[in-house]
Amino acid sequence: MNLPKITFCLLLLLPLSFFKVTAGFSQNTNMEIPLYAGRIPNEVPGPDEEKIESSVDEARKTEMIRISKVRKPTLTVFLPAKDKANGTAVVICPGGGYGRLASGHEGYDVAKKFNEQGVAAFVLKYRLPDTKITSNPELAPLQDAQQALLLVRKRANEWNVNPERVGILGFSAGGHLASTAGTHLQKVTIPNKDNISLRPDFMMLIYPVISSDKEIAHMGSYYNLLGKEASEAKLKEYSNELQVTAQTPPTFLVHASDDNGVKSENSIRFYQALLRNSVPAELHIYQQGGHGFGLINRTTKDLWFERGINWLGANGFLKAPAP
Repeated sequence: MNLPKITFCLLLLLPLSFFKVTAGFSQNTNMEIPLYAGRIPNEVPGPDEEKIESSVDEARKTEMIRISKVRKPTLTVFLPAKDKANGTAVVICPGGGYGRLASGHEGYDVAKKFNEQGVAAFVLKYRLPDTKITSNPELAPLQDAQQALLLVRKRANEWNVNPERVGILGFSAGGHLASTAGTHLQKVTIPNKDNISLRPDFMMLIYPVISSDKEIAHMGSYYNLLGKEASEAKLKEYSNELQVTAQTPPTFLVHASDDNGVKSENSIRFYQALLRNSVPAELHIYQQGGHGFGLINRTTKDLWFERGINWLGANGFLKAPAP
Protein backbone atom coordinates (compact mmCIF):
# COMPACT_ATOMS: atom_id res chain seq x y z
CA MET A 1 0.00 0.00 0.00
CA ASN A 2 1.37 3.43 -0.95
CA LEU A 3 1.74 5.92 1.85
CA PRO A 4 0.09 9.32 1.32
CA LYS A 5 2.68 11.88 0.26
CA ILE A 6 2.25 13.92 3.48
CA THR A 7 2.80 10.86 5.71
CA PHE A 8 5.88 9.91 3.73
CA CYS A 9 7.32 13.39 4.19
CA LEU A 10 6.71 13.26 7.92
CA LEU A 11 8.56 9.95 8.13
CA LEU A 12 11.53 11.53 6.42
CA LEU A 13 11.52 14.30 9.00
CA LEU A 14 11.64 11.98 12.02
CA PRO A 15 14.83 12.56 14.01
CA LEU A 16 17.58 10.02 13.58
CA SER A 17 17.51 9.36 17.33
CA PHE A 18 14.14 7.65 16.81
CA PHE A 19 15.98 4.84 15.07
CA LYS A 20 18.83 4.53 17.54
CA VAL A 21 17.26 1.75 19.59
CA THR A 22 16.56 -0.54 16.70
CA ALA A 23 19.48 0.19 14.41
CA GLY A 24 21.52 -3.00 14.45
CA PHE A 25 19.47 -4.43 17.32
CA SER A 26 17.33 -7.16 15.83
CA GLN A 27 16.56 -8.54 19.31
CA ASN A 28 13.27 -6.64 19.52
CA THR A 29 14.46 -4.46 22.37
CA ASN A 30 11.58 -2.76 24.13
CA MET A 31 12.82 0.72 24.92
CA GLU A 32 16.17 2.44 25.45
CA ILE A 33 16.05 5.34 27.91
CA PRO A 34 18.67 7.76 29.24
CA LEU A 35 20.11 6.65 32.57
CA TYR A 36 20.22 10.21 33.92
CA ALA A 37 17.43 12.78 33.54
CA GLY A 38 19.86 15.69 33.78
CA ARG A 39 23.58 16.14 33.92
CA ILE A 40 25.71 13.00 33.84
CA PRO A 41 27.96 12.92 36.95
CA ASN A 42 31.57 14.01 36.37
CA GLU A 43 30.97 14.41 32.63
CA VAL A 44 33.78 15.92 30.59
CA PRO A 45 32.32 17.84 27.62
CA GLY A 46 33.20 16.47 24.22
CA PRO A 47 31.87 14.79 21.08
CA ASP A 48 29.80 11.63 21.27
CA GLU A 49 32.06 9.01 19.66
CA GLU A 50 30.11 5.93 20.72
CA LYS A 51 30.81 3.00 18.42
CA ILE A 52 28.53 0.02 17.80
CA GLU A 53 29.78 -3.06 15.97
CA SER A 54 27.50 -5.92 15.01
CA SER A 55 28.15 -9.36 13.55
CA VAL A 56 26.38 -12.72 13.46
CA ASP A 57 27.84 -15.64 15.40
CA GLU A 58 26.71 -18.66 13.42
CA ALA A 59 27.66 -21.12 16.16
CA ARG A 60 25.65 -19.27 18.79
CA LYS A 61 22.87 -18.36 16.32
CA THR A 62 22.87 -14.86 17.70
CA GLU A 63 23.87 -11.31 16.87
CA MET A 64 27.08 -10.18 18.55
CA ILE A 65 26.91 -6.51 19.50
CA ARG A 66 29.92 -4.65 20.84
CA ILE A 67 29.65 -1.09 22.10
CA SER A 68 32.59 1.15 22.98
CA LYS A 69 33.28 4.77 23.91
CA VAL A 70 29.99 5.15 25.79
CA ARG A 71 29.39 8.79 26.69
CA LYS A 72 25.63 8.70 27.30
CA PRO A 73 24.72 5.71 29.51
CA THR A 74 21.30 4.13 29.03
CA LEU A 75 18.98 1.38 30.21
CA THR A 76 17.25 -0.83 27.69
CA VAL A 77 13.99 -1.96 29.27
CA PHE A 78 12.58 -5.46 28.74
CA LEU A 79 9.24 -6.06 30.46
CA PRO A 80 7.49 -9.43 30.63
CA ALA A 81 3.85 -9.85 29.71
CA LYS A 82 1.70 -8.40 32.49
CA ASP A 83 -0.06 -11.71 33.11
CA LYS A 84 3.34 -13.37 33.60
CA ALA A 85 5.19 -10.70 35.58
CA ASN A 86 6.16 -11.76 39.11
CA GLY A 87 7.59 -8.40 40.26
CA THR A 88 11.25 -9.40 40.22
CA ALA A 89 13.71 -7.28 38.25
CA VAL A 90 17.36 -7.62 37.28
CA VAL A 91 19.87 -5.06 36.01
CA ILE A 92 22.22 -6.73 33.50
CA CYS A 93 25.84 -5.57 33.12
CA PRO A 94 27.49 -6.94 29.95
CA GLY A 95 31.19 -7.75 30.03
CA GLY A 96 34.04 -6.54 27.87
CA GLY A 97 37.05 -5.92 30.10
CA TYR A 98 35.98 -2.32 30.90
CA GLY A 99 36.99 -1.57 27.31
CA ARG A 100 33.75 -2.36 25.50
CA LEU A 101 30.34 -3.92 26.16
CA ALA A 102 29.24 -7.30 24.79
CA SER A 103 25.63 -6.14 24.86
CA GLY A 104 24.15 -8.82 22.59
CA HIS A 105 24.85 -12.30 23.98
CA GLU A 106 25.60 -10.90 27.47
CA GLY A 107 22.75 -8.42 27.50
CA TYR A 108 19.71 -8.39 25.23
CA ASP A 109 19.60 -12.18 24.75
CA VAL A 110 19.68 -12.71 28.52
CA ALA A 111 17.00 -10.07 29.13
CA LYS A 112 14.58 -11.87 26.83
CA LYS A 113 15.15 -15.15 28.69
CA PHE A 114 14.32 -13.43 31.97
CA ASN A 115 11.11 -12.06 30.46
CA GLU A 116 10.05 -15.63 29.65
CA GLN A 117 10.28 -16.30 33.40
CA GLY A 118 8.22 -13.23 34.32
CA VAL A 119 11.27 -11.19 35.37
CA ALA A 120 11.71 -7.59 34.21
CA ALA A 121 15.21 -7.03 32.83
CA PHE A 122 17.20 -3.84 32.26
CA VAL A 123 20.35 -3.95 30.15
CA LEU A 124 22.81 -1.32 31.32
CA LYS A 125 24.96 0.51 28.80
CA TYR A 126 27.47 1.88 31.29
CA ARG A 127 30.30 4.32 30.76
CA LEU A 128 33.73 2.77 30.34
CA PRO A 129 36.69 4.34 32.16
CA ASP A 130 37.96 7.13 29.88
CA THR A 131 39.33 10.55 30.85
CA LYS A 132 37.83 12.00 27.65
CA ILE A 133 34.37 11.21 29.00
CA THR A 134 34.58 11.48 32.77
CA SER A 135 36.75 13.25 35.31
CA ASN A 136 36.60 10.18 37.57
CA PRO A 137 37.05 7.09 35.36
CA GLU A 138 37.22 4.55 38.17
CA LEU A 139 33.84 5.65 39.57
CA ALA A 140 31.88 6.05 36.33
CA PRO A 141 30.81 2.39 35.93
CA LEU A 142 29.75 2.15 39.59
CA GLN A 143 27.85 5.42 39.34
CA ASP A 144 25.93 4.01 36.39
CA ALA A 145 25.20 0.71 38.15
CA GLN A 146 23.92 2.53 41.24
CA GLN A 147 21.86 4.89 39.09
CA ALA A 148 20.32 1.89 37.30
CA LEU A 149 19.26 0.34 40.61
CA LEU A 150 17.90 3.69 41.76
CA LEU A 151 15.97 4.25 38.53
CA VAL A 152 14.38 0.79 38.52
CA ARG A 153 13.22 1.25 42.11
CA LYS A 154 12.06 4.82 41.48
CA ARG A 155 9.90 3.70 38.55
CA ALA A 156 8.88 0.39 40.10
CA ASN A 157 5.14 1.04 39.93
CA GLU A 158 5.34 2.04 36.28
CA TRP A 159 7.25 -1.12 35.39
CA ASN A 160 5.28 -3.46 37.66
CA VAL A 161 8.36 -4.20 39.77
CA ASN A 162 8.65 -4.97 43.49
CA PRO A 163 11.35 -2.52 44.70
CA GLU A 164 12.43 -5.09 47.30
CA ARG A 165 13.23 -7.65 44.59
CA VAL A 166 15.69 -5.83 42.33
CA GLY A 167 18.91 -7.71 41.63
CA ILE A 168 21.99 -7.29 39.46
CA LEU A 169 23.69 -9.68 37.06
CA GLY A 170 27.07 -9.29 35.39
CA PHE A 171 29.31 -11.15 32.98
CA SER A 172 33.11 -11.02 33.19
CA ALA A 173 34.10 -7.37 33.85
CA GLY A 174 30.36 -6.69 34.11
CA GLY A 175 30.47 -9.25 36.92
CA HIS A 176 33.13 -7.15 38.58
CA LEU A 177 30.87 -4.12 38.27
CA ALA A 178 27.88 -6.05 39.62
CA SER A 179 29.91 -7.39 42.55
CA THR A 180 31.22 -3.87 43.23
CA ALA A 181 27.64 -2.63 43.43
CA GLY A 182 26.90 -5.45 45.87
CA THR A 183 29.94 -5.03 48.13
CA HIS A 184 30.78 -1.30 48.12
CA LEU A 185 27.49 -0.49 49.79
CA GLN A 186 28.78 2.47 51.80
CA LYS A 187 30.12 4.19 48.68
CA VAL A 188 27.20 6.30 47.41
CA THR A 189 28.45 7.84 44.17
CA ILE A 190 25.30 9.54 42.82
CA PRO A 191 22.75 12.09 44.05
CA ASN A 192 20.04 10.24 46.00
CA LYS A 193 17.83 12.83 47.66
CA ASP A 194 15.02 10.31 48.22
CA ASN A 195 17.42 7.92 49.98
CA ILE A 196 16.38 5.01 47.74
CA SER A 197 18.26 1.81 48.51
CA LEU A 198 21.20 1.20 46.16
CA ARG A 199 21.81 -2.32 47.46
CA PRO A 200 20.96 -5.10 45.00
CA ASP A 201 18.62 -7.67 46.56
CA PHE A 202 20.56 -10.46 44.85
CA MET A 203 23.56 -10.91 42.58
CA MET A 204 24.17 -13.29 39.70
CA LEU A 205 27.84 -13.33 38.63
CA ILE A 206 28.76 -15.19 35.45
CA TYR A 207 32.50 -15.88 34.95
CA PRO A 208 33.13 -12.66 36.89
CA VAL A 209 36.33 -10.69 37.36
CA ILE A 210 36.61 -10.51 41.15
CA SER A 211 40.17 -10.52 42.48
CA SER A 212 43.18 -8.27 41.91
CA ASP A 213 45.53 -10.98 43.19
CA LYS A 214 47.96 -11.17 40.28
CA GLU A 215 48.02 -14.98 40.46
CA ILE A 216 44.42 -15.14 39.30
CA ALA A 217 43.50 -11.58 38.27
CA HIS A 218 42.39 -10.45 34.84
CA MET A 219 44.75 -7.51 34.97
CA GLY A 220 43.47 -6.05 31.71
CA SER A 221 40.18 -5.22 33.40
CA TYR A 222 41.95 -3.66 36.38
CA TYR A 223 44.29 -1.65 34.15
CA ASN A 224 41.33 -0.30 32.19
CA LEU A 225 39.43 0.57 35.37
CA LEU A 226 42.21 1.91 37.58
CA GLY A 227 45.19 2.51 35.30
CA LYS A 228 48.46 0.61 35.13
CA GLU A 229 49.97 2.68 37.93
CA ALA A 230 47.24 1.88 40.48
CA SER A 231 48.55 1.40 44.02
CA GLU A 232 48.28 -1.90 45.85
CA ALA A 233 45.79 -0.25 48.21
CA LYS A 234 43.59 0.81 45.27
CA LEU A 235 43.79 -2.67 43.71
CA LYS A 236 42.74 -4.23 47.01
CA GLU A 237 39.87 -1.76 47.30
CA TYR A 238 38.43 -3.18 44.08
CA SER A 239 39.34 -6.79 44.87
CA ASN A 240 35.80 -7.66 45.77
CA GLU A 241 36.34 -10.93 47.60
CA LEU A 242 38.00 -8.70 50.24
CA GLN A 243 34.92 -6.47 50.47
CA VAL A 244 32.29 -9.11 51.33
CA THR A 245 30.37 -8.55 54.57
CA ALA A 246 27.23 -9.95 56.14
CA GLN A 247 25.32 -7.24 54.21
CA THR A 248 26.42 -8.56 50.81
CA PRO A 249 23.38 -9.81 48.86
CA PRO A 250 22.72 -13.53 48.23
CA THR A 251 24.79 -14.57 45.24
CA PHE A 252 24.68 -17.11 42.40
CA LEU A 253 27.97 -17.79 40.59
CA VAL A 254 28.90 -19.59 37.35
CA HIS A 255 32.33 -20.35 35.92
CA ALA A 256 34.22 -22.88 33.81
CA SER A 257 37.32 -24.71 35.06
CA ASP A 258 39.13 -24.15 31.78
CA ASP A 259 38.50 -20.40 31.68
CA ASN A 260 41.91 -19.02 30.71
CA GLY A 261 40.62 -15.47 30.42
CA VAL A 262 39.25 -15.05 33.94
CA LYS A 263 40.34 -17.92 36.15
CA SER A 264 37.63 -19.81 38.02
CA GLU A 265 39.41 -19.02 41.30
CA ASN A 266 37.77 -15.59 41.03
CA SER A 267 34.35 -17.14 41.63
CA ILE A 268 35.73 -19.65 44.16
CA ARG A 269 37.29 -16.97 46.34
CA PHE A 270 34.16 -14.85 46.23
CA TYR A 271 32.06 -17.90 47.16
CA GLN A 272 34.37 -18.68 50.09
CA ALA A 273 34.12 -15.08 51.29
CA LEU A 274 30.32 -15.31 51.13
CA LEU A 275 30.37 -18.48 53.21
CA ARG A 276 32.65 -16.89 55.81
CA ASN A 277 30.11 -14.09 56.17
CA SER A 278 27.06 -16.39 56.22
CA VAL A 279 25.70 -14.96 52.96
CA PRO A 280 23.47 -17.41 51.01
CA ALA A 281 25.43 -18.54 47.95
CA GLU A 282 25.44 -21.10 45.17
CA LEU A 283 28.40 -21.87 42.87
CA HIS A 284 28.38 -23.84 39.60
CA ILE A 285 31.73 -24.66 37.99
CA TYR A 286 31.63 -26.50 34.68
CA GLN A 287 34.47 -28.75 33.59
CA GLN A 288 34.73 -26.90 30.28
CA GLY A 289 33.32 -23.84 28.57
CA GLY A 290 36.15 -21.33 28.46
CA HIS A 291 35.28 -17.67 28.76
CA GLY A 292 32.51 -15.55 27.32
CA PHE A 293 29.97 -18.25 26.51
CA GLY A 294 26.98 -16.10 27.44
CA LEU A 295 23.73 -18.01 27.88
CA ILE A 296 24.87 -21.31 26.41
CA ASN A 297 27.93 -23.30 27.42
CA ARG A 298 28.13 -25.56 24.38
CA THR A 299 30.32 -28.14 26.13
CA THR A 300 27.43 -29.35 28.29
CA LYS A 301 23.71 -30.01 28.04
CA ASP A 302 23.26 -28.29 31.37
CA LEU A 303 21.92 -24.74 31.25
CA TRP A 304 23.23 -22.41 33.91
CA PHE A 305 20.30 -20.07 33.32
CA GLU A 306 17.88 -22.79 34.45
CA ARG A 307 20.01 -23.38 37.54
CA GLY A 308 19.86 -19.63 38.18
CA ILE A 309 16.08 -19.53 37.88
CA ASN A 310 15.85 -22.46 40.30
CA TRP A 311 18.09 -20.57 42.72
CA LEU A 312 15.97 -17.42 42.45
CA GLY A 313 12.86 -19.49 43.14
CA ALA A 314 14.43 -21.25 46.12
CA ASN A 315 15.28 -17.88 47.64
CA GLY A 316 11.77 -16.52 47.22
CA PHE A 317 12.47 -14.09 44.39
CA LEU A 318 9.97 -15.54 41.91
CA LYS A 319 6.84 -15.57 44.04
CA ALA A 320 3.82 -14.27 42.18
CA PRO A 321 2.48 -10.96 43.55
CA ALA A 322 -0.49 -11.10 45.86
CA PRO A 323 -3.84 -10.73 44.02
